[in-house]
Amino acid sequence: MQTLTPALHYPPELLLQAQGIRVAFFDVDGVLTDGGLYFSESGESLKRFNSLDGQGLKLLQQAGITPVVITGRDSPALRLRLKALGITHARFGTEDKRPAAEEFLQILGFNWSQSAAMGDDWPDLPVMQRAAFVGAPANAHAQAKALAHLITSERGGEGAARAFCDVLLVASGHYAQLLAQVGVAVHTGPSA
Repeated sequence: MQTLTPALHYPPELLLQAQGIRVAFFDVDGVLTDGGLYFSESGESLKRFNSLDGQGLKLLQQAGITPVVITGRDSPALRLRLKALGITHARFGTEDKRPAAEEFLQILGFNWSQSAAMGDDWPDLPVMQRAAFVGAPANAHAQAKALAHLITSERGGEGAARAFCDVLLVASGHYAQLLAQVGVAVHTGPSA
């Protein structure tokens, strides 16, 4: 059996910038989704989420970094996805994202210097301006990229959030520990 060793390597200055993060703010459309707006015949909003991004958000929680979603839209599909991921901190239907982020910081007992943010467009800029570590997907608007410490090679909804999460996990020192737990659990059920 091969040993799992971390395959991710980042420049030291990037990891220093990402250290000490305790809360990470995420936009939805263009970050956790591809940014496309899909509507059914009945007018229901449909969204496509990437499982890599979902796993990254779950790993953040395991590492003690709280993911917070702040989005300008709302939909049953989004609420269902966040519930499935165990994300309890979310604000829906707000274009003014800074006050929402500040409220979550106060609730969680953190400050901007302990926060990260990933966004892709103008409504995300006020949060991105204040966060200590900032990411943007490859297909983000130029203004979002101008604030980013990390511009992922992945596009929104195609693993960009996972790439951002991975940097936070490595910088926090939890990546290797979480990786070591993969495949270690003992199964006692019928599939064992």
